[in-house]
Order: sequence, then structure tokens, then C-alpha cells
Amino acid sequence: MLADGIGTSDIVARLNRILDPLDAPRPRPERGDGDLNGAPSPTGRVLRPAAVLAPLIVRETGVSVVLTRRADHLSSHAGQISFPGGRQDQSEALHETALRESEEEIGLPASRVRLIGRFDPYETVTGFEITPFVGLVEPGVDFRPDPSEVAEVFETPFDFLMNPANHVLEERMFAGQLRRYYAMPHDGRYIWGATAGLLKALADRFNTGV
Repeated sequence: MLADGIGTSDIVARLNRILDPLDAPRPRPERGDGDLNGAPSPTGRVLRPAAVLAPLIVRETGVSVVLTRRADHLSSHAGQISFPGGRQDQSEALHETALRESEEEIGLPASRVRLIGRFDPYETVTGFEITPFVGLVEPGVDFRPDPSEVAEVFETPFDFLMNPANHVLEERMFAGQLRRYYAMPHDGRYIWGATAGLLKALADRFNTGV
């Protein structure tokens, strides 16, 4: 149960209501890394399309979100918390990208995921337009992370991530500039940056019902 009394079946029903259809027109991102730093994206900037999957495991005892910790040896974003996902291939739709990358990164078969919609696209400072999809995953899936990309697969309670009280606004110096960002520390893990921004976008929809 969520703190406001919403049970697991009501969570799924609300998500089905508030998420955009998979084939709905995709607007240019209104959310991104620059939101908290007074840095709107340059006009006409060409963004590279990418997609991530927010896998939800629904049990009678509650709903959890599957996240990954990136491998420590990677050249970019090493050790950071993320959703499974990556850049789009020209031959596939974005939801297919999210499913393909999830199978490659954490061994989650597309056949075990029921996509229910997508939410706000997100623009990264590195020039990607990330489209996030939500999928329901059957309990009992045996995740098999690819060690070349993923160090760990873990679950975080959905109610914790959707609670605005757990969305911490923090700041630190990056490349000589003060940067502000959201973080959602939980169980010794530091969820921040684009992943936290995406989760906040989902929480904003979930909590307002629109």
C-alpha cells in the first residue's frame, strides 16, 4: 500500500490512465538536465533519440521499480543508477529500443514485459532525447545482467520513489559550475541526475492524476 492508501491494483489502474499511449505523437522534451540550472536547450538543437524502460514488478505486497547500477569500468556514467535503455537503432520504434536494451543489459525477455505507456521525454545535457516507457514485469523473472554494462540489478519501492518528500534537491560543482539536480537516496544507493529527473516526471503525473 502507498502512504495515501492506494493499493497495488489501483496503482496499475492509475498508471494506465495517466500514461501516454505508445503511438501518441511525441512532443519535444519540456524536461531535462537544464531545468534547475537556468539553461534552456539551444533553439534548433538536434537531439539523438534514445529510450529507457521503467520495469515495474507488481506483487500483492506492493510495487517495485527495477533499476540498474552501471558497471564501474565504463567510460561514461560509471557506477551511476539508471534504467535499462540506450540509443535508438534506425530500424526500430522507440518502445522496441527500450525492450531490446533491457534484454541486452539485464536479460529481461520482451515476452515477460507488458508495456502500458510512456511519459515525458527528457533532454540530457549530452544531447539525447530519452523517451521513457513503463512496463509491467511478471514476478519471478531471473535477471541476468551483462557484466560489461551492468554491475547490479535491484528493486526500489514504487511508493518511495513517487513520494515528493523523498525528492531531494541537491547541488554540487561540475566542471567549475554549480549544478542543481534531484536525488532520491535509498537503501545506500544514490539515485540522481537524469534517472531521478525521469522518476520525478512520473511522480508528478502519478500524484496529480494527469
